[in-house]
Amino acid sequence: MMKLLGFGQFKVAFGERETNFACVETLLQDFAKIDLLVLPELCFTGYDFRDQGEVADLAEPMGTGPTSDFLMRLAARFSAVVIAGYPERSGDRFYNSCMMALPTGEIHNYKKTHLFSRENDLFSPGDAAPTVVETPAGRIGMMICFDWIFPEVARSLAIAGAQILAHPSNLVLPYCQRAMYARSVENHLYTITANRIGTEDRAGRSLTFTGASQILGPEGDTLAAAPSDSEVVLTALVDLEQADAKQINSYNHLINSRRNDLFGNPATAGEDKP
Repeated sequence: MMKLLGFGQFKVAFGERETNFACVETLLQDFAKIDLLVLPELCFTGYDFRDQGEVADLAEPMGTGPTSDFLMRLAARFSAVVIAGYPERSGDRFYNSCMMALPTGEIHNYKKTHLFSRENDLFSPGDAAPTVVETPAGRIGMMICFDWIFPEVARSLAIAGAQILAHPSNLVLPYCQRAMYARSVENHLYTITANRIGTEDRAGRSLTFTGASQILGPEGDTLAAAPSDSEVVLTALVDLEQADAKQINSYNHLINSRRNDLFGNPATAGEDKP
């Protein structure tokens, strides 16, 4: 089953949601078709909030607000699945989340479970493991930025049947992109890391984002790779059936050969034990 997967990488203007919407529209102006588009973490608001008051000013409920409207418009325009990060308001809490909009108008959501650095002062951690969504673009699991450093996230999604890991990011550490090679190979699936570029000088520090967004195949092959400093949308045409081929040889299966009796099952790692 062939699908066209893509990511958008761009410089985010802090607090200027409409400007960032327009940037994505411009990057997509020459595209007629795409099946899945992944955009970065917090890509319409900016990342380095000074305090929770700034988060409150820009946060919105899942499915209601300008980000939801924009993603649904893109999904309808391209008949595509579109995923992007945003600050979510849920009751009196705020989450670093990503939203998935389907061309049918259906919306799914994931709240980041592993918060990085000062995110812990601004957001609540997600209280549910990510799940796999069956979409017209394939079976997709969502993870956000620092989730990459915990292999259990990707493995649990692989066990649940994901063919694609969508990974909206605002990466500042220098080695995540290389680590995603392992996430792709050890789970034999496609990974899409959508990172941003640029620098934010806020909250008494300067953060430079590393770009280098990428699409990797089930054997770790690089299918699309962005430079560290350019605004771009890149795509790769992939065969999703390759992500379902977990049999390594006649003896070894990537999922079934794992010794759950010794190491536990990451798909149930968050469940209460008797």
